[in-house]
Amino acid sequence: MRSVTAAAGAAAVLAGLVTAAGPAAAAAAGTTACSPAIELLPALPGAGGGAVAGFGAGGLVVGDSGDRPAYWTGAEHTVHAVPLPAGFDRGSIKAVSAKGLMVGTATRDADRARVTFTHQKGAATSEALTTPVAEGRAVDIDVNESGRVVAVDNGVAKEWVNGTAVRELPVPADAIPGTKVVSLSGINKRGDIVGTASGSYFDAENDIEVTKTFPVVWPAGGGYPPYSLQVWNGYHSSFSTIGRDIDDRGRVVGLEDYYYRNDPRLTPAVWKKPYDALPTDPGRLAGFGHLEFNGSSPTTNAAVGTATTFEESWPSSFQAVYWPGQGTPKALPFPAGAPGAKPLSRAFAATDDDRVGGSLSDRESGTGSAVVWTCASKQAYAPQS
Repeated sequence: MRSVTAAAGAAAVLAGLVTAAGPAAAAAAGTTACSPAIELLPALPGAGGGAVAGFGAGGLVVGDSGDRPAYWTGAEHTVHAVPLPAGFDRGSIKAVSAKGLMVGTATRDADRARVTFTHQKGAATSEALTTPVAEGRAVDIDVNESGRVVAVDNGVAKEWVNGTAVRELPVPADAIPGTKVVSLSGINKRGDIVGTASGSYFDAENDIEVTKTFPVVWPAGGGYPPYSLQVWNGYHSSFSTIGRDIDDRGRVVGLEDYYYRNDPRLTPAVWKKPYDALPTDPGRLAGFGHLEFNGSSPTTNAAVGTATTFEESWPSSFQAVYWPGQGTPKALPFPAGAPGAKPLSRAFAATDDDRVGGSLSDRESGTGSAVVWTCASKQAYAPQS
């Protein structure tokens, strides 16, 4: 583990917080029992860069190291490689159950086909779960604490238990013609599932192509019909509204993704039960025009994501974002003096014990690391501009 704490002691942690987050954040950190730190996780041999995508029991951390699936264990975050499914070349672990069942995605370089897979911690192999799909198709997967796995297989949304498909998830009855579930991205402790559906048809009367991409929630157990979550802008292909995660209270976080004529826009979105209203937008990080939510903590109402700046329709800067569930989103700091002249960061996962996982890199050199922010709520700060 490379972290501010391990490298230079607690004084360096506070110095880094003052540099990156301002004195108020450092003072707040000093009043808590936990130790705020920015932990740069070690890479696999020969690998560079990486990201934390999820957390497991006993300090287990999962993600990727240099485009290779990996996990980290222990206080020093010892790194371990995860075998890819046969025939695939790159990948990442996305989540892990309480008993070490890992789920991830993998890519085959020859044809860019993608697949989801499972891996039991300690096993010698990983197993492909779904049929490979062509480049450009959405591929996502999640697993909850008890080991229930959700993904889309050959166009069918499914839930697995112990490697066996136990449920197919229907398209909501109120969906437009041609709608299919395109991805499943979250399942909470109870078993509620969030995903994204998309459909299109030609409206001959008005001579237009109607397209709608929207989040869906399937209640646990299948005893109730799915919910089509409301969207701000529908029925046009420029807008895609995506559900990324669902917490144990049923709150969904995600984004509205807009792109038209080189004019991108990312808007954070939050839906709450009973899912009878439009999503709320908590605002932007100061200095950034765009924000997306990627994950949430199970029960503490926190959400994490990435603030983005675009230059001529291309993303030019990123910063990891922490949102406590009220107020405006806050920035997570960079380590003092690192990583390079133009640092970039993203956040993908959060825990109830106030850890956030993501990635850290330098725009110019391309070097980077998987990263964990501890006591994230105490480190998060409001930029001045």
